[in-house]
Amino acid sequence: MRVVEVTAYGGPEVLRMARRPEPEAGAVPGRVRVRIKATAVNQADLKIRAGRFAAVLGAIEPPFVLGFDFAGRLLDAAPGLPEGTRVAGFVPWLAERAATGTYAEMILADPAWLAPVPDELDFSTAASVPVSALTAAQILDLPALPAGSAVLITGASGVVGRFAVQHAAAAGLRVAAMANSGDEAELLLLGAETVVPRGAPEDVITGVLGFAPERLDGIFDAALIGDPLLPALKDGGVFVTASGERAPVAERDITVKAVQAVPDGARLKGMLERVAARELATRIADVLPLEEAAEAHRRAEAGHRPGRIVLLV
Repeated sequence: MRVVEVTAYGGPEVLRMARRPEPEAGAVPGRVRVRIKATAVNQADLKIRAGRFAAVLGAIEPPFVLGFDFAGRLLDAAPGLPEGTRVAGFVPWLAERAATGTYAEMILADPAWLAPVPDELDFSTAASVPVSALTAAQILDLPALPAGSAVLITGASGVVGRFAVQHAAAAGLRVAAMANSGDEAELLLLGAETVVPRGAPEDVITGVLGFAPERLDGIFDAALIGDPLLPALKDGGVFVTASGERAPVAERDITVKAVQAVPDGARLKGMLERVAARELATRIADVLPLEEAAEAHRRAEAGHRPGRIVLLV
């Protein structure tokens, strides 16, 4: 099968097309084969490729295959999912330490990762959802704030932040979204109560205090700003970061948590159904063939345009 390998740590040029044997049915007990039709480029892919997680990966060294998100067809029956079902999900690449991700024509998947894809969704759209939507939902799970709580979501122009705005609004939270200029109208439609322009942390805090003069109950930091935002939080508030890399040092009884998304096929099923019903919005920046994975990484690193870059396999 065709795969894209990371041949060495470095820039996008280290990505190369290669061929590997297709995994056989039953090769790993409890796993099922999925023929991948689309995958997506995540920020974690860029960091892994560049070597930022080399120490964490330990014995795993190039060449390896990147990739978290996938959408495709099930080749082996799974509980509640007949052979041939259109499915989506994500591989917990860092936790698995398997070095075989979704930049490939086929993977072996745990059935618990899988959600059926509604007929109304194409594979590209389905592949843009799993990691981002589940990360955003699991960010909101950590503080368990009651309805009416005031929160700031940073990076709301990005894929995870955009989902977080929608999940938070659906949960009844009052949302201030920190976003790029030009995204205000869309984020207000998606459920934000106000939009704070992206800028220096002190300017963001000033904007937040205009929205919540008594300060915030929670901050969901998808943009990884960290410590500079703590003055916007109440004593005893909750700060949740999308990565432990930029977790602030707790003060004033503030609880600091970092999310590491885990696959959840049952929850993803509902999200995909909401996307199909146009109740939950995803955003695709570009669609490229798998052979152009290096170009996809270049565009992602350059911030080519907001949204998920999808690779057709």
